[in-house]
Amino acid sequence: MTLIAVVGATGTGKSAFALDLAEAIGRAGRTAEVVNADAMQLYRGMDIGTAKLGVAERREVPHHLLDVLEVTDEASVAAYQRDARARIDEITARGGVALLVGGSGLYVSSVIHDFRFPGTDAQVRARLEAELEAHGPGPLHARLRDIDPETAAKVDPLNGRRVVRALEVIEVTGEPAAARIPDDPVPWRPHRIVHLRSDRERLVQRLDARVEGMWAAGLVDEVRELVPRGIERGVTARKAIGYAQALAELQGRMSRADAVAETQQLTRTYARRQVGWFKRYREAVQLDADDRVALGAELVRQAALD
Repeated sequence: MTLIAVVGATGTGKSAFALDLAEAIGRAGRTAEVVNADAMQLYRGMDIGTAKLGVAERREVPHHLLDVLEVTDEASVAAYQRDARARIDEITARGGVALLVGGSGLYVSSVIHDFRFPGTDAQVRARLEAELEAHGPGPLHARLRDIDPETAAKVDPLNGRRVVRALEVIEVTGEPAAARIPDDPVPWRPHRIVHLRSDRERLVQRLDARVEGMWAAGLVDEVRELVPRGIERGVTARKAIGYAQALAELQGRMSRADAVAETQQLTRTYARRQVGWFKRYREAVQLDADDRVALGAELVRQAALD
């Protein structure tokens, strides 16, 4: 197998497991390289709040698609799909195993499944984004629910960009189904999936501590350095969990205690959505992220599989 996806909610140890897996594959006589599938880790300078591994922490395992966007750039799943598949092709052409690692469910699915992205219409997109800016995602999601309840049920009501995109696709194509993610997608190529899961209570404790650690590590200072680089103008980056709150604190619109508490709450909500997304990967190997024995055994098993 030349493509293995390591997925799971934030805080479940995907990066560490992927490095362990790369080393196990190396001991089995092959090479492995990591392809990032965390949308926010695409951005240069967004390190603390995304738990991005530093170069020294990567154990000399090559990593791809980290730090490839400026904070003023808008992340695009279609562009990511193209770039990630190109990196995977390069890795496999070298005889290596590509490890697709991250918790951005749509990004992972866009790579491992045969997703085709409908075209865009700049005028329709601009009109919908203006509505989003003026009224928030609630009314737009209500409209989507009226037009296509099935699609609306699969789109997070708070994710304005996803709601806008769904409405745009429906308006451009005239086909509500075009905005849906298929329940049984066709694989892009053979792959395996390892889904790291954690007990809810333990995960919440870990996430809350992780957010506090981000502030202690200097997240606000990191955001301060990103302001001259345009994070306040970034369509995607300025709304990232933790970064939006740190920016609000920096601008005096939120106290530190409130910024931390809101980030913790949003992180817990995001992790719950991730768990729901990855449940659709019915073929995945399910692993308890806190069971070191099971994790070790799975490393050996995955490295030994052809």
